[in-house]
Amino acid sequence: MEINWDELTDETVKNLSRLIQAETVNPPGNEIRAIRVIQEILQAAGVPEDVYTIVAKLPERPCLVARLKGDGSQRPLLLSGHVDVVAVDREHWTHDPFGGEVIDGEVWGRGALDMKGLLASYLAVFLLAFRQKLPLKRDLVLAAIADEEVGFTYGSKFLVDEHRELIDAEFGITESGGLTFHMGGARLYPIQTAEKAVCWLNATAHGRPGHGSMPHDENAVLRLAQALERLRRAVHLPVHLTPPVLAMLETLSKSQPFPTGTVIGLLRNPALAGVLLRRLPTEQRSLFIALLTNSVSPTILQAGAQTNVIPSSAMAKLDCRILPGQSAQDAMREIQAVMGEHIKLEVIASSTGASAPMDTPLYRLMAQATQRMDPGGYIMPTMLPGATDASMYSRTGMKMYGFSPGILPPEIPLMKMAHGHDERIPVATIRSGLPALWQVVSEFCSQG
Repeated sequence: MEINWDELTDETVKNLSRLIQAETVNPPGNEIRAIRVIQEILQAAGVPEDVYTIVAKLPERPCLVARLKGDGSQRPLLLSGHVDVVAVDREHWTHDPFGGEVIDGEVWGRGALDMKGLLASYLAVFLLAFRQKLPLKRDLVLAAIADEEVGFTYGSKFLVDEHRELIDAEFGITESGGLTFHMGGARLYPIQTAEKAVCWLNATAHGRPGHGSMPHDENAVLRLAQALERLRRAVHLPVHLTPPVLAMLETLSKSQPFPTGTVIGLLRNPALAGVLLRRLPTEQRSLFIALLTNSVSPTILQAGAQTNVIPSSAMAKLDCRILPGQSAQDAMREIQAVMGEHIKLEVIASSTGASAPMDTPLYRLMAQATQRMDPGGYIMPTMLPGATDASMYSRTGMKMYGFSPGILPPEIPLMKMAHGHDERIPVATIRSGLPALWQVVSEFCSQG
């Protein structure tokens, strides 16, 4: 059956507008608003009620999981998207952040990029498979879930811990890959194969308490300040090269003009990377430090209760992100070596990362479909410094990738706009990505 991509794009845009209008800022979430929209879309498309299930840890924070059955000869593929979004500063928006309006060929609103727009495309492909009665070798599973932006508790973690049978799959696809990243005049298409683990730490300095009028050199606040200054001067922790980042650096070096391409290529040499990182421009340095090291950022300071009392302790909260192949203990040893012996490190929260191989049929299909979408683009694996639902799904052994294809123009910078003001996605981006996503899903699920 021939596919009318213009009609499918129009349908996807209308569904996205409805999802944006279902305000689901997390906290508190109230994801039920968006889940009801998806349920209504499935019902209107004639999808039987036994195809989808709604489950919830809290009634107002449900997840919807739908499954098209295959013949069972191959294990399932999961398409997962979250419906919660981050908060907005309304006074800084040009248009209503929850209006879902189409203005000058762009869909405006919180979640347009992260990630209701991507979920709307997943939903479109799922419905296309249903309408075309695609002969499936493997089940095709669609998950619309809560709570990705604040810790996974009511979404992917809940499904993995309490309803694993609903999302059982061999492979999974979610956000953070497939959209255009512009750099040095080149169009780059990262496909996420890994993401760093999260490890939040308390870094505490102890000292001698006393009266504020009597200064001394055992002040816990000063000890903490000195330790944080050592962390700043260090610039970064030791370099560790991982397979996806090595492959990413190779592609980046080929895509960039001299001398940028040459410098990026030299980052693949661990003996040179540490020196080069210090010499990169600030924005590039931040990116490559996140990709090449166990990163650490102080985020909260706590000390004292009265101005005239020197406290006995001072504490900083550290956001540490750990590379695949590294452990929390590895990162803590590196941080301790920089901050010094007066600092006590304690893990307060952690989550596993994710890592999937690059030599799978699914990855090859994603690369081929993206190249077909933009023949002049550069396709590369990548590692996400942050965290997505992939970290939870990977606990089941699922091979998770970030892939939501589409051609973004330079004036829509994904990394700055996804949680920023005036978030929006061009209709043309959706139009360009749907055939690529369909190619991947239809071929992967119907091939033996």
